[in-house]
Amino acid sequence: MRIELNRFPNGRSKALTLSYDDGPDHDRRLVEIMNSHGVRGSFHLNAGTLGQQGRVRAEEIQRLYANHEISAHGLTHPFLDTLPREQIVHEIMEDRRRLEALAGYPVRGMSYPYGAYNDLVLDLLPRLGIEYARTVPTTGGFDMPKDFLTWQGTCHHADHLMENARRFLERTDTHALSLMYVWGHSFEFDAQKNWGVIEEFCALMGKRDDIWYATNIEIVDYVKALRRLRFSADSSMATNLSALPVWISVDGTVMEIPGGATMRLGA
Repeated sequence: MRIELNRFPNGRSKALTLSYDDGPDHDRRLVEIMNSHGVRGSFHLNAGTLGQQGRVRAEEIQRLYANHEISAHGLTHPFLDTLPREQIVHEIMEDRRRLEALAGYPVRGMSYPYGAYNDLVLDLLPRLGIEYARTVPTTGGFDMPKDFLTWQGTCHHADHLMENARRFLERTDTHALSLMYVWGHSFEFDAQKNWGVIEEFCALMGKRDDIWYATNIEIVDYVKALRRLRFSADSSMATNLSALPVWISVDGTVMEIPGGATMRLGA
């Protein structure tokens, strides 16, 4: 019996997520474009700069990002790798505290301001309730990250976006999960006067039956649930230890294992 942990919700093998930083005013237009095509993502905000000139206001973020994830980005957008332990803790925890009060749910992810981190930051993040953190370097590929605390995306939206999108859509390998992860800053579209780039991308990629549209934290939660499956010694049974339903392949057949359930596999 061949068992593969290679399916996202509803048996899909592909997922798409977007990741945008800083909370500029231009997020409003980006969110409108994403929502119109059913594309979802995570918005990494600095609670200490909300409401400043050119930034979204604190009172609008719950409504604005309702279909997406509100995530951390450091209270004041510092270079975390230059700070002492106490200030790293303050930048992350105070950012979380303020954002959670606005979002109405725990904030469990972030992106690194300026892409900067070091071993001390990596050591502290799990203790500060952070379960993923996005970096600046990208892979150009669609593999799942080996470590969610050093999560590298597929590409910045200015880096061969449509070429990568078409490669992703043409991908037929279902033996592993495939994720396209795009990051950037919405103000870049305004500065470059190229909003058409993200509009074209979302129109091409959105509302497809074969893609799971997810936030960053939803991907983390699902993959963790998938990896927590426990199998009997002869692989004839599986127990889902999480509350989330997960999907796997058994001898090429897609199978759902409901949250908390133990299922017999195969014929």
